[in-house]
Amino acid sequence: MTSTATLPADGSAAPQKAGKREVWIVYWAFTIFYLALTIGVCFLGRATPPPRPDVSQAQAAAWFDQHQLGIQIGFTFLLMIAGGAAIANGIVGYFMKRMSSGKMLAYAYIATMGVGAIPGFQVILVCWLTAVFRPDREPRILYMLYDLGMLSYNGSLGCFTAAYTVVAIAVIYDKNHIFPKWFAYVTIWQIVTELLASQMWLYKSGAFAWNGMITLYLALVIFGVWITCFLALFRIAAKRESAQTPALYEPEGSR
Repeated sequence: MTSTATLPADGSAAPQKAGKREVWIVYWAFTIFYLALTIGVCFLGRATPPPRPDVSQAQAAAWFDQHQLGIQIGFTFLLMIAGGAAIANGIVGYFMKRMSSGKMLAYAYIATMGVGAIPGFQVILVCWLTAVFRPDREPRILYMLYDLGMLSYNGSLGCFTAAYTVVAIAVIYDKNHIFPKWFAYVTIWQIVTELLASQMWLYKSGAFAWNGMITLYLALVIFGVWITCFLALFRIAAKRESAQTPALYEPEGSR
């Protein structure tokens, strides 16, 4: 039996390895999006750390007046790049589809995060931009936009709880070792913080308010650890993906 390789028409040798360029493009888009999100939300929009929930109508209106320019610049920019959330979901789904736990969990993650992007990201942008668009509105209306934006941003629980649960299950049951098992247990802490954050709908001050030590700062620390691990693991997975040798040659046997 003899076998020959199918070569390109021009007779040149085919490359032995082909890097997954699109994986790296999306990886860097994911990283840059979260960096831009941090700048827009923390340094310009001032949503993190958040303003106080225990304020009067006049104080909420004065807060919008004080931070009008930052909100307009930061949140308008974030609206322009809001599609980056979908790209971020896509790369997670891409690697989850390579897990032995099945494609269904990958689709479930993409769907839940896609739904969660509206209350967890878009609503505060629209509410606060609306508030500073006409700062002469009645203070009670600005007060409602103030509360609605923050409660939606920090208190959108169900979609993200479902998404983190799906990731944890997929990693635990994966036999292809796309991500290490310990990352599933880090993700479970994300679920815990989402459940604790439900208390912000009941308290206007203290550890369980939207600016509280438990509902906010503990959650920020855990999220910081989680996203740092996620980015590092994505980088490792992307390098492994690039190092794979695709089947560029198709053996043709003849007897």
